[in-house]
Amino acid sequence: MVEILVTLFILTVGLLGVASLQFVSAFSNADALHRSQAVLVAQQFSERLRAAAAPSVTGAGLVVDNQYYADDVYNFADLSCDSSALPYECFCLAIPASVPNCQQNQCNAAQFAQFDTYEVSCAVTSAAPSLLISLTCADNNVLDTDRCSAGARQQIMVTWPVENWQNQQRILNPECNTNKDSPHDCVTLDLTL
Repeated sequence: MVEILVTLFILTVGLLGVASLQFVSAFSNADALHRSQAVLVAQQFSERLRAAAAPSVTGAGLVVDNQYYADDVYNFADLSCDSSALPYECFCLAIPASVPNCQQNQCNAAQFAQFDTYEVSCAVTSAAPSLLISLTCADNNVLDTDRCSAGARQQIMVTWPVENWQNQQRILNPECNTNKDSPHDCVTLDLTL
């Protein structure tokens, strides 16, 4: 009888260990999925920026339209939805009226930038609703009209919220958590056009 109780105790401890391993692997898999999707979206956006770039009139190199650096063009910040649907369902199933449709119409550079940032936001939210994208620039010539001059370093950042589990505190990257209320992780891609 004692041998059976000892065997059951060892078996129970082993099963609890397996359950804990499954729990940890589920969180790790979710984090790895977000990271993989973020890398793909950041690479796609860098290729879009290179495709939209034009020669600078003030310096040697390429620039994109200033609309790419507007604060409210990413993550549907300039759009509103009447329903409580997910962002992809709300904004991406049909092009909103306030976004120029550059697939069917001729667009100037600013309109194309607005359309392009809309499409990038749709790509981000279709990958995972919690992903957010941003584009910043360390402008190297503030005297010209370009918000990001030729040769300036641009940074694409894709962020997502993270959770602590099993009483282990994450070491957070401060760059990912600027102006954030909850812990976030991120993928950044630096490029120069």
